[in-house]
Amino acid sequence: MFTGIITGIGHISAVHPLGDSAEHGKRLTLTCPPGYLDDVGLGDSIALNGACMTVTTLDAAQQQFTIDISAESLDKTAGLDQVGAINLEKALRAHDRLGGHIVSGHVDGIGRVTFFAQVGESWQLQVMAPAALAKYLAYKGSITINGVSLTVNHIQDSADGCEMRINLIPHTVQNTALGALTAGSRVNLEIDLIARYVERMLSGANTTSKMA
Repeated sequence: MFTGIITGIGHISAVHPLGDSAEHGKRLTLTCPPGYLDDVGLGDSIALNGACMTVTTLDAAQQQFTIDISAESLDKTAGLDQVGAINLEKALRAHDRLGGHIVSGHVDGIGRVTFFAQVGESWQLQVMAPAALAKYLAYKGSITINGVSLTVNHIQDSADGCEMRINLIPHTVQNTALGALTAGSRVNLEIDLIARYVERMLSGANTTSKMA
C-alpha cells in the first residue's frame, strides 16, 4: 500500500532481458539518492512510477537495487523498460501520515500527455485517459499519475477517452520525475480505490456469497 507521495527520484541504470522471447520479462537495476535504501530490505515493496515491485537484490553501499518485471507487467505499464529517471515510493508503514490518498501500486491503464507547460507560477498537465477509465475520473477527485497522487481540476469526455487537466505546483515538478514529461509521453494511471468500490456497488452486481 502507498500514498502517492514520492519519496525519491531514482534512475533506471540498466535493463537486462530475462530471456530471448516476448514472454520473458526484464531485470531492472535502479540507482537511488544517497541514504534512500538504508531502511530497505530484500523482498520489500517499492513503487516505480506507480507500479508496485519487489526488491530482489540490494547493494546499500552503492545505493542500488534490482527488480524483476514480468512481460505482462511491461505490457500494462509505461516507462519501466528503458533507462531514465523514475519516481520512487516505499511501501506505507502503519504509523505513516497518509499525505496523498490510498494507492495500491496496481496500474489500471496507460494515459497519454496531451499538454504540459508552465502557466503562471505552476505547471498545467493534461492527460488523455483510456475511455474505460472515464467513469472513475471526477472533478476534484484523486488520480495517480506515474505514482504521484494528484487532484483532477477538469475533465472532458471525447471519443478518444477522457482528458483530465491537473495543476502541478513547482515543488511537485522539482521533486518528482513528472518534470521530464512532454506531449506524447505515456504515463501510468491508477484510479482512486474508493471510486472502484463505488462503481462496484452501483453496478447492481450480485454480491451475495454462499458458504460451502
